[in-house]
Amino acid sequence: MTQTVIVDDAVPRREPDEPPLYANRIKVHPKDVRGRFRTLKWAALGVLLSIYYILPWVRWDRGPNVPDQAVLVDMANRRTWFFFIELWPQEVYYFTGLLVLAALGLFLVTSLAGRVWCGYACPQTVWTDLFLWVERRIEGDRNTRIKLDAQPFGWRKAGKRIAKHTIWLIIAALTGGAWIMYFNDAPTVVREIFTGQASATVYGFVALFTGTTYLLAGWAREQVCTYMCPWPRFQAAMFDEDTLVVTYQRHRGEPRGKLRKGPLPDGQPVGDCVACNQCVAVCPTGIDIRDGIQLECIGCALCVDACDAVMDKIGKPRGLIGYDTERNRMNRAAGRPTEYRLFRARTAIYATLLTIVGVFMLWGLTTRPSLDVNVLHDRSPLFVTLSNGDIRNGYTVKVLNMSRSARTFALEVEGVPGAAVAVAGTAGDAEPTLTAAPDSVATHQVFVRLPRTAVTEEVMPITFRLRDGQGETATHDAVFRGPKP
Repeated sequence: MTQTVIVDDAVPRREPDEPPLYANRIKVHPKDVRGRFRTLKWAALGVLLSIYYILPWVRWDRGPNVPDQAVLVDMANRRTWFFFIELWPQEVYYFTGLLVLAALGLFLVTSLAGRVWCGYACPQTVWTDLFLWVERRIEGDRNTRIKLDAQPFGWRKAGKRIAKHTIWLIIAALTGGAWIMYFNDAPTVVREIFTGQASATVYGFVALFTGTTYLLAGWAREQVCTYMCPWPRFQAAMFDEDTLVVTYQRHRGEPRGKLRKGPLPDGQPVGDCVACNQCVAVCPTGIDIRDGIQLECIGCALCVDACDAVMDKIGKPRGLIGYDTERNRMNRAAGRPTEYRLFRARTAIYATLLTIVGVFMLWGLTTRPSLDVNVLHDRSPLFVTLSNGDIRNGYTVKVLNMSRSARTFALEVEGVPGAAVAVAGTAGDAEPTLTAAPDSVATHQVFVRLPRTAVTEEVMPITFRLRDGQGETATHDAVFRGPKP
């Protein structure tokens, strides 16, 4: 029997000499470097890590029966404390405003100076720098680490790797533990963690944040910036020809080659770039800045420090690689004077929006009331007909007292003339009042009664009004239900 083999010519075939569509990660071994930008990065790292680890331990006296931790997200009591600011669940819009401020600030900074946030203040960058510092102290600088990776696995290599990963895990555990302190009283939760009294939730989140820190800062590193972070995809929309970015002065550096005296054999002048590749060796993402602006560049400017050091050694002026704008790079290449335009349309728009949102948030925080009320109509039954024919509705009234003292409020009902108001648990026809403990939500059962002749509609709008002795009021709209007319 003859078999027929059908070949689908529509399926594309890869030629033997074509590069593969997928490739394994090429590990980046950033070289240590010294210079003004490296010093600036160390300073930023020290300040940011100090704030992160120390802030949960800062105390702030708010009075009795109130947490004294300066910054605390109290999930159990549904409060967020930030020094003198206290936010309640219904004020979640302040967090929205904070996110808007952060986004606008990032837009403004990026349009002015590129990805300086990514290069100096991003948590991924900060912890990766710290993990790389540990790696260099244990395994050596770039060339030593490359040789160590190529060596067969032995006791010496195992000892270095165990020491490195142990310290990484300790740092990651401290990071995860510090994050938990922002949601629990720091001294209490630390004591509970080390004595085995903490909840499974606390241990679970410590393990989660320890694992993610260890994975992202120790193993993933530049892959987070290149593949996981969405910001590199957005940054191009913030850049223009006047944005300060790390730039290679191509007109000055090319043609690159070994250091030599005099012009090339063809008479062409020699460029200042000596092709030492130090800018590539120090880059934490492993790119070549001489290829132009790239998605992977985080704007850390370590390549500037490396290049300036080489220029100093060969007697060339600094600035072959440096912070510059595309407009100035073109002006230098053409021999025209340079200019810096910090104030332009997009920066003005970002700054204006940032100011407007900030002013609105500040105004809201300084003028917000310390009293709020919420009213829920009883669902079953919707109304009750009393023996004398009156119609009665029941309501659950929640009083939010955001002050530090107990308060008593007079309760009034508006919109239905002749209404009688009674609070469950109070005596007879006394004037209806509601009480609330300091910094709490008080719940009261309230009854509103109307004569049958006053119920002219099946659903009647009414307003509950609370008033304290100092004149502060709060209102909430509700409805009074009755039988069909």
